[in-house]
Amino acid sequence: MGRLLQVALPLMLIPLLLIGPLVQPVRAAAPALPPASLVPPQERYLCEGEPLLAAVHGGAVDAADIPNTLGDTVPGAFVVLQWRGVSLQLPRTNNAGAPSYSDGRWWWRVVDPDQPEFRQRRGTVESYRCSREPPLPADPGSGRHGAMISANP
Repeated sequence: MGRLLQVALPLMLIPLLLIGPLVQPVRAAAPALPPASLVPPQERYLCEGEPLLAAVHGGAVDAADIPNTLGDTVPGAFVVLQWRGVSLQLPRTNNAGAPSYSDGRWWWRVVDPDQPEFRQRRGTVESYRCSREPPLPADPGSGRHGAMISANP
């Protein structure tokens, strides 16, 4: 048996040595970006004079029989706020009225789109004055809105 292995093992390795350089390791594909239709639009605000981005995500429906679905949001929805170098993901509350979002410390609600409500509880409640940021100027030559720079005029 030992002699058989001494002869057979090298013979079995020859095809691997010949084919091995042709076989490439399997690489994981780069994660696909979600289609643009699935990326929620970001609203731009100024809160206490500093830029704030807000993006509402529809979320999964976890209790369809709860009636508060104003603003096309349902339980499971959340908002992502980016402000002062911090990114907050706040789950939707089931408070009556306009959709509100809170993690118990931070609270966000947009009743008036020009002046959303933004608060933080730190012993007492701090309210931050927010206003909608003016839209970017339109580029009349492109037919698009926003400041777009193109390499090809």
